[in-house]
Amino acid sequence: MIRFDPSDQTRPVLHIGEYPLYSPHVIVLGYVLSMLVTTTCLALRVSAPFEWLPFTATEVLRGQVWRVFTYGLVNAPSLWFVIDMFMLVWFGREVEKFFGRRIFLQLYAGLYLLTPVLFTVLGLFGWKQSISGQTGSFGVFIAFATLYPSAPFFFNILAKWLAWVLVAIYSLIHLANRDLPSLLSLWAGAGFAHGYVRYEQGRFTLPKIPNPFARLRGPKFKVLPGQAPEKPRTAAPITAQGMADVDALLDKIARSGIHSLTPEERAQLDRSSAELMKRKGGAPRSR
Repeated sequence: MIRFDPSDQTRPVLHIGEYPLYSPHVIVLGYVLSMLVTTTCLALRVSAPFEWLPFTATEVLRGQVWRVFTYGLVNAPSLWFVIDMFMLVWFGREVEKFFGRRIFLQLYAGLYLLTPVLFTVLGLFGWKQSISGQTGSFGVFIAFATLYPSAPFFFNILAKWLAWVLVAIYSLIHLANRDLPSLLSLWAGAGFAHGYVRYEQGRFTLPKIPNPFARLRGPKFKVLPGQAPEKPRTAAPITAQGMADVDALLDKIARSGIHSLTPEERAQLDRSSAELMKRKGGAPRSR
């Protein structure tokens, strides 16, 4: 029975029976299925997947952008494929344990897209590069070696030294073959994996881009600790007694004219009139 649980970052993504599967296992499972499909197509001589799925910088620049995402679905069976899957499961699981599922998937997505994006940029300068098959397992190992540099490997070689040796050997191979794009891809992938882990560890922060429109905004008012923001003052409401007095003054004006008011009564009428005008947003009229 298959159960899917994407909620918790530390729990398995799904269970197949009693066996838990984490993010690296699910990715490898997808690659294995793609390898079986590729093998079937090769055996039946079905050529359509090999024409439309692999990455080619020339075709991407012509508008076939999906190749940036689908190149990893073409996997011919080989011993290197098995080694890559083993590296992805073993080291990817350790990275996921440390950071959680979300950060691991972000790391792997960056490694997966880095090479085709780089080759697309190089294609603008005439480099015609192509890729097919999974990628990113070596970058996951570099991420592991960054997290656990003192982890022992064969003959007690530490992970950090093994990472340097592998990067040096692969660099020499690409230099011997005069394959500059692959050399740049190797360095970019290793640098991205190392830098991403250091960033998530808090070893450095990315520089903030200044906002040119910040000066156009108004000043920001801050509330000091222990002080409540001042509430806008509102005029005191007119009481029922006050309204009755105003009505009486208006009746007197209607009977005898405004000149019949005493100075005290006229001052009271002016105050009430000004208060009413403030409530309506206007200004009191001079008499």
